[in-house]
Amino acid sequence: MEKAIFKNSQGLNLIGNFYPHERNKGIIFCHGFTGDRHEWGHFDIIAEKLSKHFNVLAFDFSGHGESDNDAISVEKEIDDLKSAIDFFRKKGIQKIGILGLSLGGLIALKNYSLVESLVLLAPVTHSVKDYEKKLISDNRIREEKGFFIKRRLENVKRKEIVIDPIIVSERASVNPKKLLSKINYPALVIHGTHDEVIPLDDSKMAVQYLPKGELEIIDGAGHIFNRYVDKVAEISLNWFKKYL
Repeated sequence: MEKAIFKNSQGLNLIGNFYPHERNKGIIFCHGFTGDRHEWGHFDIIAEKLSKHFNVLAFDFSGHGESDNDAISVEKEIDDLKSAIDFFRKKGIQKIGILGLSLGGLIALKNYSLVESLVLLAPVTHSVKDYEKKLISDNRIREEKGFFIKRRLENVKRKEIVIDPIIVSERASVNPKKLLSKINYPALVIHGTHDEVIPLDDSKMAVQYLPKGELEIIDGAGHIFNRYVDKVAEISLNWFKKYL
């Protein structure tokens, strides 16, 4: 594994872990809302397993982890992912899949025309009403000068993350049929029965809109999969070996 540094369209540095492989196939990891490229170490475990067969890049979106500062939004993360895809292209990696967790799943779906296969872990696929109230109900989030500031309590590099208020309208405008019906390549949705963040019913409905979608339900798993990470890694590896 080697450290990757590349820029987004705004000239901001994005930092990632790159696992090179001799094949011209690669998988990019998209972390969740206010997460980072490690995702409690879960992404590290999955990346290690997938890197035995593919190039792998797990990176911090701008405003997260070790990447340059910015107020985060869906549109900015879409741009960041395009830059990550460019990073792969410049290395001759032509067949690309994405593994996205939660909000990272939405970002992956928004870049639908640039990749060939998806694994979506408890993805955001539906709109959320009153998202601003949901944000400020989190006792780790405060309002400051028109932005939301989230403090991360975990042992992580970045302790505070600035959230652009535009994310409220971005989350409210998600249209599952419009979002998903254009994904004309294989997409696997993995969701746990004990997810308290994204309803399992959202993913059950999502696969009905995905032309080539499948749903894998993990009994007992929560939103970040915790003790089921090895199982998620195995399922994801089998999917990408078949469809990338």
